Amino acid sequence: MTQPGPATTAAVPPPPARRRPDFGQGAVVCAVSLGGAVGAAARYGAGLLWPTAGGAFPWTTLTVNVLGCALIGVLLVTVTELASPHRLLRPFLGTGVLGGFTTFSTYAVDAVRLAEDGHAATALAYLAATLAAAMAAVWLTAALTRRLIAGRRRARTR
Repeated sequence: MTQPGPATTAAVPPPPARRRPDFGQGAVVCAVSLGGAVGAAARYGAGLLWPTAGGAFPWTTLTVNVLGCALIGVLLVTVTELASPHRLLRPFLGTGVLGGFTTFSTYAVDAVRLAEDGHAATALAYLAATLAAAMAAVWLTAALTRRLIAGRRRARTR
């Protein structure tokens, strides 16, 4: 009979190090929150100034969403192609103000209400028109902003 040798143990990796929470994001969360409050208040104000009657085409929501997307196009080109902005500018304006201003949840609710009220064709037209106009607005304003910035740079180098 052979005697068993010393017990062999496989190398057990140490448990993963616990990461401490990154409390440096608190300023970003505050910037987004404050911006969101401003944007949501502006959207609410637009609804008060231009209310949509029940069953009617939701022009206010469409306009707010298209305008917000247009401004997002301008903002993102401006902050990426011009001098380095403050690190909280994009979260405050882009995610906060413009994210709070645009209202794609209301867009969805408006479409459902139109369909439930027997206006399915209008609901589909609204869904398609909002998406097409919002995408076109981002693309167009981003392209125009790039052209303006490039023109200003050329003018300065002359």
